[in-house]
Amino acid sequence: MKQIDGIFSDAARALARRTSRRGFLGRLGAALLGSAALPLLPVARAGAAPRDPAPGEPSRNSELGDPQRCGYWRYCAMDGFLAACCGGSHRSCPPGTEMSPVTWLGTCRNPADGRDYVISYNDCCGKDVCGNCICMRHEGDRPVYVPSRSNDIDWCMGRAGIVYNSTVAIVVGVATEKE
Repeated sequence: MKQIDGIFSDAARALARRTSRRGFLGRLGAALLGSAALPLLPVARAGAAPRDPAPGEPSRNSELGDPQRCGYWRYCAMDGFLAACCGGSHRSCPPGTEMSPVTWLGTCRNPADGRDYVISYNDCCGKDVCGNCICMRHEGDRPVYVPSRSNDIDWCMGRAGIVYNSTVAIVVGVATEKE
């Protein structure tokens, strides 16, 4: 037993010679701060409850149709691949892509509540072209010289080395006037 006590005693003295209280407190503080930042890391929250609709967006009860089909009401001015078929959703880009900051707009009627909504179509840029679920609807499409209403423009063009992947359809608000 004296031999084991001696080994631990020597190890404790050697550790005390190499470290200080300040160094120990500094490492302890860094570990606590690092563990506090751990919940900020990106994680899949598939089990989380669905989020509430944004202001001006229709309620979940008034959403008719399948976001993975071209006939979904939000896609009335769509021209591209559906992000919902490429790993994202109708309002979020697939992983590994980023949403283009410039968009084109459309006005689509929700058949569930009979209201018209302004839809922002954002291209998802960054990976190869998705190639799934092509949707080419041109309701309310304007010529290319009216860029904010044209769905024929590749909105990833302003970013060097970034290619088009797919498109999302985000409700901006309720349309107040007819076109």
